[in-house]
Parts: sequence; C-alpha cells; structure tokens
Amino acid sequence: MARERGERSDRERQPRERDREESELIEKLVGINRVAKVVKGGRRFGFAALVVVGDGKGRVGVGSGKAREVPEAIRKATDQAKRGMIRVPLREGRTLHHDSNGHFGAGKVVLRTAPAGTGIIAGGPMRAIFEALGVQDVVTKSIGTSNPHNMIKATFDALSQVSSPRSVAARRGRRVSDILGKRETGAAGAQEA
Repeated sequence: MARERGERSDRERQPRERDREESELIEKLVGINRVAKVVKGGRRFGFAALVVVGDGKGRVGVGSGKAREVPEAIRKATDQAKRGMIRVPLREGRTLHHDSNGHFGAGKVVLRTAPAGTGIIAGGPMRAIFEALGVQDVVTKSIGTSNPHNMIKATFDALSQVSSPRSVAARRGRRVSDILGKRETGAAGAQEA
C-alpha cells in the first residue's frame, strides 16, 4: 500500500512540473485585429490575435487564433504557439551564432549578431520574438512588407537557419575546434616551439 502511494505521488508531481514550465513562459501579444464576416443579416464581428511565446532560454513559438471574443482569441493563439515552439541555439545565451536572412511572402528580414551591450535593435513583431527567445544583443532589419504575420514568419525562417558550431561539426564529422579554427594564441605558441 505504501508503494502505491509513492507511485501516485510521482504521477501527481509530473503534471505540476509541466504547469510550472508553462507558467515560466513569456507571452507577448503582437497584434489583435477586428475581423468581420458578412452574412445575410449584416456583419458578424470577431477578433484575430497574434501571439509569440518563449521560455527566454532559446525556445520560441508563434500562434494565431480567431474567436468572437478577445480573450478566447488570445487563448487559442497562445495554445497554438506553445504547440509549435522551435529551439534556436544561442551563443553565450545572449546572441545568435551567425548572421541570417529570411523571407516569407513580400517580407524579408536580416538578423545580425551583436557584441555585448548592444541590446535588441528590432522593431515591432521582431522585438517580441527576441524578447521571448531570450536574446539580449541582436541587430535586425526588415525589408519589404510591414505586415506582422509576414515579418514573424520571415523571422522564424531566418531563425530556423541558425545552427551552432557543435551541430555543424557533428554533421561534418569533425571537431568543433576544426570548424572554428585555432585561436591566435594557440597558433603563436606552436610557432615559437
């Protein structure tokens, strides 16, 4: 009987841990639109929400939801964003590993790494993505459309192309030091010896 209790307490603990992980997520409302459906008797109004969700440690997702009421639209968008989160490798936990370009429709974005202390230089929807992602230093440029849906999807396209030196080395069957090259001090020490 005591053993059964112990098993039950483990089962009860798992949902609580999941709830705690979800409560630590950063939710950013990017935009809300009033939409209309034309029917025989006139117009039926509803709302469309665009939400970005991240854990501040390299995971981020985006979702959109529509409903007759604003809170329900936001809830639907948040649930979709949590289901579709992607992992982005970060250098030193503060910036991207390399520059990246992305596009979606008429929206094009350029993401550039930045030295410490630069901050998030991004506008509108892209800023929400990087704040939820946990990036502290990045410079971005949006070219083309300023539609939030296209900008966010273009940013996600660029983020999906970012890879860490470790994953590149694993793909090539090499060591990380072979990919990054030897450091200046190591090369100078080898020449002296």
